[in-house]
Amino acid sequence: MTDSDHALAELTIQQLDGFATEFARAIEPLVDEQSIRAVQAQFLGKKGKVGEVLKIVGKLPPADRAKVGAAGNKIKNTIEHEVARRLGELVHAAARADLARTFDVTLPARPHGGGHLHLLTQVRLEAVQIFSELGFVVADGPQIETDWHTFEALAIPKEHPARDMQDTFYVSEEIVLRTHTSPVQVRTMLTQPPPIRIVAPGHVYRRDDDPTHSPMFTQIEGLAVDEGISFADLKGVLIHFVSRFFQRDLTVRLRPSYFPFVEPGAEVDMQCSFCMGAAVSPPCRICKTTGWVEIGGAGMVDPDVFAQCKVDSEKYTGFAFGMGLERMAMLRHGVNDIKFYYEGDLRFLEQF
Repeated sequence: MTDSDHALAELTIQQLDGFATEFARAIEPLVDEQSIRAVQAQFLGKKGKVGEVLKIVGKLPPADRAKVGAAGNKIKNTIEHEVARRLGELVHAAARADLARTFDVTLPARPHGGGHLHLLTQVRLEAVQIFSELGFVVADGPQIETDWHTFEALAIPKEHPARDMQDTFYVSEEIVLRTHTSPVQVRTMLTQPPPIRIVAPGHVYRRDDDPTHSPMFTQIEGLAVDEGISFADLKGVLIHFVSRFFQRDLTVRLRPSYFPFVEPGAEVDMQCSFCMGAAVSPPCRICKTTGWVEIGGAGMVDPDVFAQCKVDSEKYTGFAFGMGLERMAMLRHGVNDIKFYYEGDLRFLEQF
């Protein structure tokens, strides 16, 4: 070992020892972990000062290598210990700051937006309320129904062409997902003698899917059975509902149509609530310039249905009507896609 080698080793050890003071000065003013870690990397990083100095070790004699290596380990331990100490101080300082904070427990809580009823629920409850003004009460029934209650009791026997209009989901040959809430009317007439005045809101199911139809949707149907009930009573109920629901006087018209369970039967149209039947530019996208919008079907209860339900058709008459609540909500609020109701998008739901 030459004197020059020994002198180089001593110089390296002095340089390493000096890093302790240099690091202490660099870290002293720092008050956040990110800055402390950055200074640590300057000394102990892959290209840090300590590593660069220790590159000389391989050129030293074995005796001096051990001394320089020991000095290198010493400064590494010193820096790591100091970093751990300073970071611990920061943690304790933050904890003390949290404990020092005071809170006024008498202050009111921050306001949070509350939930609200779904648009379809709002419409259903409002429709029920409007019909209740005329003495109708709510009746309910199962959504998984027998074929007899859904079709045959309503004068729609097997192989009847009208079954194609329903496009039914069959659970089995005799069990179906109800395609309308009319089975509730059947069950009511079988268990309750006239007079009857009910509305039956609820989910129904059909094989149908497009922007204005859904495989599941919500109907509300009404039934009135008593002595002396006429077609004029039916129209009066529908006019009352339309004017109350849309909050304006709208004309209602009944167009002759066929439904197996009513005779006579009619499609129910109302005056377009958007253009009121006036010529507008651009043309009204709701009624397509006709001035009328279809909202449901109705008619006088067919005597064959009364016979199935053990109601004396010589003594009693009645009317029935039905409409889709999704469609009524679409017409009232200008919704153009039925799927908006079911997607759970808060941007849509919070508008109502």
